Amino acid sequence: MPFFTDFSRRASVLLAPLALATTLATAQSYPTRPIEWVVPYPAGGGSDVVARSLTEAMGKALGQSVIINNKPGAATNIGADYVAHAKPDGYTVLTGDTATLAANPALYSKLNYSAEKDLTPIGLLARFPMILVVNPAVPVKNLTEFLDWAKAQKAGVNYATPGAGSPHHLATELFRGKTGLNLVQVPYRGAAPAVQDVAGGQVPFMFVDTASGMGFMNAGRLRAIGIASPKRVKNFETIPTLDEQGLKGFEAYAWQGLTAPTGTPPEVIAKLNKALVDALNSTPVKARFQVLGLEPTPSTPAQMATYAKAEREKWADVIRSSGIKLD
Repeated sequence: MPFFTDFSRRASVLLAPLALATTLATAQSYPTRPIEWVVPYPAGGGSDVVARSLTEAMGKALGQSVIINNKPGAATNIGADYVAHAKPDGYTVLTGDTATLAANPALYSKLNYSAEKDLTPIGLLARFPMILVVNPAVPVKNLTEFLDWAKAQKAGVNYATPGAGSPHHLATELFRGKTGLNLVQVPYRGAAPAVQDVAGGQVPFMFVDTASGMGFMNAGRLRAIGIASPKRVKNFETIPTLDEQGLKGFEAYAWQGLTAPTGTPPEVIAKLNKALVDALNSTPVKARFQVLGLEPTPSTPAQMATYAKAEREKWADVIRSSGIKLD
């Protein structure tokens, strides 16, 4: 018996460098085929726009195509579960956003994956402040008028979101908590249909992200009331902040990061992070983001992990105080 134990130990010692060499060789040759980037929202929304703005630059840097696969539904859990259980080889990545990484752990009693344990950060992508917008038929032009109008609606006021637990939903719950308004959520499957229904008059207002709402605001189909950032945003300077209109300290961003299944080799994560950071710092991407009111947020994986933890704690408090549960 000691012979076999000793033999196994020696074999492990001899094979360890071989395994390490194989891992390094795999990482050095990576990628050898297209990379699937899962966006857990429908095409046309802010998350989709961000991902598609980055794929060309990242693909050139990596020498392989980066292909978007939209997997919407269940407050991002369908896409997140798909990637969390994918092979950890760097060929399947996920847009992990406020919902996936910060809100859902508090919104759901049980998930088929753990945002902290099953998804590993690659790097932050961008963040964009939320804008309180109304259908132009709503007779308000600033926050004071909006509050007076909403309080006069005895049955409460409906508002659209891209889905329960989305950053847009949480921003509105934070707003409801600070204003005491009677607000009723109308959840959609993604930002695009939600914005379209507010623009069409089916729902009177929502908090929209800059990327999803910009075209509608420019066309006069949505009226901006205030932006949820500490200061006015470049290219949206005409929109006053909610803070300067009296809602002191009100701040709500949608943010996104790129993640991979836990167990993805560190060398592969490093390659993806470099391609991502270089893309975010490129002139075409920065110009595109600026037009959309997006703030590029290049980071290391560790910085993203720290940011996600802080956001998870912030929104867990909002969720608990609002009594929101999605299961």
